[in-house]
Amino acid sequence: MTEKKYKITYFQRKKEKITRIIVYVVLTFISLPIILSYMWLILSSFSNGMKYGIIPQEFTLEHWRFLWESVKGYPNIWSVTFNTFIVAFLVMAFEVFVSSFAGYALSRFKFKGRVPILKGILVLHSFPSVSLLVAIYYVLNTLNLINTLGGVILLKAALEIPWGSWIMKGFYDQLPWEIEWAGLVDGYTRIQVFRKIILPLVKPGIAVAAIFGFLSGWSEFIFINTFILNQQTWTLSRYIKGIIGDFRFVDYGLLTSISLFYIIPTLIFFLFTNKYLLEVNITGTKG
Repeated sequence: MTEKKYKITYFQRKKEKITRIIVYVVLTFISLPIILSYMWLILSSFSNGMKYGIIPQEFTLEHWRFLWESVKGYPNIWSVTFNTFIVAFLVMAFEVFVSSFAGYALSRFKFKGRVPILKGILVLHSFPSVSLLVAIYYVLNTLNLINTLGGVILLKAALEIPWGSWIMKGFYDQLPWEIEWAGLVDGYTRIQVFRKIILPLVKPGIAVAAIFGFLSGWSEFIFINTFILNQQTWTLSRYIKGIIGDFRFVDYGLLTSISLFYIIPTLIFFLFTNKYLLEVNITGTKG
């Protein structure tokens, strides 16, 4: 009996090991094009040319001159980077602030129309940005916010808040009512319970909403390209589009270096915050 049990355990481990190897191989093949693309981007930005399109030639920093010398006909890269950070951080701040309250209300309060609102949140987030451009232009023009970063920030935050609210609702749903009742019994008001007890317990959810908000603001292109006309209020995504210009005369060395410059902050941000994204799977998507 013991020998039979040992054989079963052995075969189970063997099967798990083979399955793990297969998964790793499949993931490697899936990731390979992405890895090779980034490698080409890095090598090309530091090379005078790519032989056969893949072999770097002479090492150079010429393509990185934009860091200390403005590209002719384009704004200073650091002012553009500052604009990008402003958009990303303010979109993140608006989304986190509003979503924290909205998610709590959707989780804790039972009111008429709650279910339609929850469904509507998902529907609103599913609309492609392009389909809203005409209506958005009319609204921004009426509010005199065309060609301003403020208009883009408010617009982008408004479109991200439904998703952030849904995420936060999932985290609030995991907290038992007893925690809040205990705070009320201790003499706290409902606001104090929310601020001193509930918010600290959903920090992972706040972090997740912040991550999505920052990355969404950082990568925004459609609204910037449509509603921002002044070069001084460009962000990096619009700057890169300007560099591409007519594809027949693209400086690919400059383009790859600026693209890499654009990617680096998001990679650093992701490395420091990716652990919180796991909370969406183990906590935020339940309930």
